[in-house]
Amino acid sequence: MIGFIGSVFSPWYRWSGRRDPQNHCCINVVTSGANGRFTMTDRGRSALRQSRDTFEVGPSRMHWTGQELVIDVNEWGAPPMVTPVRGQIVLTPQAVTGAEVMLTPEGTHLWRPFAPMAHISVRLSQGHNWEGHGYFDANFGTRALEQDFQFWTWGRYPLRDRALCFYDATRRDGSVLALGVEIDASGTVREVTPQPLTRFRRSLWQVRRETRADPGFVPRHKMSLLEAPFYSRALVETQLDGETTVGMHEALDLTRFRQPVLKPMLALRVPRRAGFRFTD
Repeated sequence: MIGFIGSVFSPWYRWSGRRDPQNHCCINVVTSGANGRFTMTDRGRSALRQSRDTFEVGPSRMHWTGQELVIDVNEWGAPPMVTPVRGQIVLTPQAVTGAEVMLTPEGTHLWRPFAPMAHISVRLSQGHNWEGHGYFDANFGTRALEQDFQFWTWGRYPLRDRALCFYDATRRDGSVLALGVEIDASGTVREVTPQPLTRFRRSLWQVRRETRADPGFVPRHKMSLLEAPFYSRALVETQLDGETTVGMHEALDLTRFRQPVLKPMLALRVPRRAGFRFTD
């Protein structure tokens, strides 16, 4: 799940000229499998409430207790599965980092890996009830993604005693980002030399995919989590420092995303609801 202020993939935000990010916010929840749902309701300024520890968008909210991030979900699935998606997600970080990474030289896009190693408990409708390892990060930007990037991939891979994260991007000026970050159980973050960038099978929409892997190992797609004409999110198996691991991977083709024809298609999956009012 992702919380947005200035919903970067919302056509409504793009059509508005991106002048008022607080007027285009959402809590996006995606579940997978036979009963999977996609929720991404673009809400107006009246639906947003923020404090030091709490972020609310309409009927859903995220709250930091000091030890856990508690996410209360109360959303509706996008067409054609227009049904409630309700429940709670609790993320308990193993450690919280203070790292901040500039993704562009000008600092127009930042990445904050708050908790790359965490335990997560999921209790949602449609039978999505499980526990396992998870992560918590954030991106911040002062310009549209497609203004600064042509393409990027990102991956987070848990290892026995640490996690490795990779950001690889081609910027619109032709320069590249090739970032490897290692986080240990204490929350210590250090930059590392990443393994070779290795291509593997394209997504269902033929989005190019690549990630880091030991020399000679070809990463393998394990499970699709979200597919779009410009985006792929999946579980991917790779080998890093001799250890085989399955992690979260995304590929984002921003050249495709720039195409105007995509925006009306997205509007079918991202409804606009501007009139929410809190009752308490």
